[in-house]
Formats: sequence, C-alpha cells, structure tokens
Amino acid sequence: MTSNGKINVALAGLSFGAEFVPIFLHHPDVENLTICDSDPEVLTKIGDRFEVDKRRLDLDEIIADDSIDAVHLVTPIPLHAEQAVAVLNAGKHCACTVPMATSIADLNAILAAQRASGKSYMGMETAVYTRRFLHVREMISNGEIGRIQFLRGAHYQDMEFWPPYWMGLPPMHYATHAVSPVLALADTQAKAVHCFGSGQMRPELHEQYGNPFPVETAIYELSSDPPLAAEITRSLFHTARGYTESFNVYGEKATFEWEQIEEEPPVVFRMKPLVTHWGRGNDITVERLDLSDRQDLLPTEIARFTQRGVYDETQAHLSFMQGGGHGGSHPHLVHEFVRSIVEGRRPWPDALTTAAWTAAGICAHESAMNGGKRIEIPQFN
Repeated sequence: MTSNGKINVALAGLSFGAEFVPIFLHHPDVENLTICDSDPEVLTKIGDRFEVDKRRLDLDEIIADDSIDAVHLVTPIPLHAEQAVAVLNAGKHCACTVPMATSIADLNAILAAQRASGKSYMGMETAVYTRRFLHVREMISNGEIGRIQFLRGAHYQDMEFWPPYWMGLPPMHYATHAVSPVLALADTQAKAVHCFGSGQMRPELHEQYGNPFPVETAIYELSSDPPLAAEITRSLFHTARGYTESFNVYGEKATFEWEQIEEEPPVVFRMKPLVTHWGRGNDITVERLDLSDRQDLLPTEIARFTQRGVYDETQAHLSFMQGGGHGGSHPHLVHEFVRSIVEGRRPWPDALTTAAWTAAGICAHESAMNGGKRIEIPQFN
C-alpha cells in the first residue's frame, strides 16, 4: 500500500480481463495499474487503448515486483490454482475469476497458501453482484420472501468455438454462476449432492477431460435446519438454449423467478392468504421488476461501468455480450476487492466461501460420473 493509502494492482489476462482495466484505472483507491498478458499483440492493443504504461508479458514478473500489492487473475481455468498459490505465496492479495479450481486438492492448496500468507483471496463471482442478486438479497433481509422453501439455479451457455481448454469441460466444474447465488441467498453451504449427466457429446469432446456429458443436473442437500434443497442445471454443449445465468428463490411469502429471455424483466409472485372465505389455494399475484444497478453502492468514478462493456468502443468480449454485462457486477466486484484491502478486512466472497461454492460443483460432477451416487461435500470453515 502506498503512503497515501492507495494500492498498486496488476491485472493478468486481457481477453475478458480487459473489461476490468478502466474500472481499476478509475477507482479512487488504486494508485497504479499494471497489465499482463502472454500475447504481445493483446498486451499492446489493450495497453494502447487504455493508455496503460506498465505492461508485462509474464506473470512471474508481476509476482517478483514488490511494488504490486494485489493481483487480479483473469486467466484460463487450468491455470487458476497454480497461479493463485504463486500470487499468495509472494505476499500479494489475490482476486481470481471463477472457478477457483477443478479439484478438491487444489482448493485446499489455495486455502493453505491464503492462511500462510495472511493475504486476502477473493473469488470474482459475478453472479453475487448482479442487480438481480442485490435486489433479492434485500427482499430476503427485509422479510419479503419469508421462509425460503426451495431454490433453483441454471447456467445455459454454448461453448463451441471458445478457446481449446473449454472443449469437453465437465459442466459442473464451471457451475458457480448458478451455485453461488443459491447458496449465498440461503446463507449456507451444500452438504451433499446427487447429480446426473444428460445428453450426448461428440466423441472428440470426451478426450480432454474424460467427460461424456453436455449437461449435468444436481439436487443438493443444504446444511440447513429445517431441511432445504436446491436444484442446479448446467449445460455447455449441444443444447439449443439461449444464454442465461439464473436463480429462482421460492419463499413462503414471495418467490423470485429469473426471466426466460434475458431481455425481459424478472418476475415476483406474492402470496395473499384468503382470510375471509374458503377457497382452493391462496391468491397469488404476479409483478415484473424494474431493477436498479445499485450505483449508490459505488464510488462516482466507477458507477457508470454497471451499464456498458468497456473492452472496446465497437466490439465487446463474447462473454460480456452473452452475459448481458454480467448484470452490472463488474464495478461492484472491483470495489469490494479494493476496499477490503484498504480497510484490512476479508473480502466477500473470501477464500472459504469461494471454496465451498466451487466444491459443490466438483462433487456434483463426481456424482454424475458415478451414476448419481450421493457425494458428501467438504465443509469449509
């Protein structure tokens, strides 16, 4: 941290990661930004586009730079665990795009590095900073939902023609966009899972990960009293469904349901008990929501970034376009990471919470590969 209380940040991975460059540049608590990418053309393009002077081709250079306080990793999934451990072992705070890792052993390695370093680890999970999530969390806190009775999440996305490491990826290894809002809103962890693979993929997509399933769907037992269950479905290939990352919360007083088509508003159902006459069921009303980006939670300098992509004036990155801008989440994520460091507190989600959300998906795929066998999920405390 600099003498004026600001921090120096490095951003590694500039494909989708470029979306975060101007947010860090404009954050009032960031002194300097260094950008890093192994592709010289990408590094030059983004560096010139946003007038960033500090540029590195190798993450090792970032790790060796004592002036850098924190690193945001937006790198390919297979690199997350190794790179996060290296960043933490170097005594730097680490933010990492999801998933945290793809094995329980790697989750434990990151947790061990975080504890040993005393530095922060934050999972940059867009799904828990979207305008929908922030609205429903407020509905729960003010009692509008009532007792939660059931939750459901889904993430449908076709990954054809994406980078090679995506080809054949087990769907539940990248399920946190559906898992995390469900577990966060229920304020608990997943205790156990039964998961089933579904559908058929081209044979060559089996080779990289040994995964035969384009779709996986799971029922989770949550660590809740009274009992609470959640259903999660994730698809990656060969499934004709438009993109969505969604969650539904079914409550005693009200229910929130994500819209079927991304451009439409979400729905809230409210129960009005019949107190004057006997009938077949209570009255249920339906309303469409007009949601706020909650720019009031952000510094003025970065609040505008909830509304549009910043990768390029004419062409946004595919994940940003398909994700609808990830629900306005990007500046909220950056602000939480930066402020947690400045304030000397744990970020949300921290390492333990991110590990719990990730483990739920890892164990679900294990269940699917074993015919739906019940798999106990590690509890992280």
